[in-house]
Amino acid sequence: MAEFNIPTETVELPSKGLLYPEDSPLASGTIEMKYMTAKEEDILTNTNYIKQGTAINKLLQSLIVDKSIKFNDLLIGDKNAIMLAARILSYGKDYSVNYNDEEIKIDLSKIKEKEVDLSKFKDRKNEFSFTLPKSGNSLTFKLLTQKDEESIDREIKGLQKINKTAQPDVTTRLKHMITSINGSSEQKDIRAFVDNYLLAQDARELRKAYMEVNPDLNLVFKYEDSEGREEEVSMPIGLNFFWPDL
Repeated sequence: MAEFNIPTETVELPSKGLLYPEDSPLASGTIEMKYMTAKEEDILTNTNYIKQGTAINKLLQSLIVDKSIKFNDLLIGDKNAIMLAARILSYGKDYSVNYNDEEIKIDLSKIKEKEVDLSKFKDRKNEFSFTLPKSGNSLTFKLLTQKDEESIDREIKGLQKINKTAQPDVTTRLKHMITSINGSSEQKDIRAFVDNYLLAQDARELRKAYMEVNPDLNLVFKYEDSEGREEEVSMPIGLNFFWPDL
């Protein structure tokens, strides 16, 4: 049988692999990805995957060369890095978005990693200590993985089936992020604390602490209005990110 070569590229992970166990293939801090083929385009156009919201995840799993890598173990920032690489390798660096009724062209190759103090990543442990400034309660938190995001999504959908007007996004995410409160790692204690005792001011400071240690891409672009004023805008990732012909 004839052999065919598919080019690959090595993608650097924002975490540098420092928050994965030493025996994980992700500990190297890089992932080898292949270029998209017609098979992967089938994934992108699979109506079942699109309806389920899993098309992009299925695509990224297919593009990762090392099949021993568990996709669900990926930190969200690292997943963003391979998603960006997949888009550039497949459809190029130019990405058009609509902002303020203007079409803005973004050069994806210029997106950089956030500046993060890697010295805070100790012993390959995805856990960080934080004291809430207003209440004085002590807690630990972790950076969310793809598995966590899927659990959060399922929980939110379940809660909204019970109460269609519920908007539990913030508290649900915090419950999955916090790993202990005042020395207790019991889920019932964490959930009770978030539901009843976590002050809004403290929750805001906790989210800031999370962002400070979260290795990720700086997914923003600079927008200049008609009067020359500049602002940084979060880059929207819509359907045309992987479907540029739409």
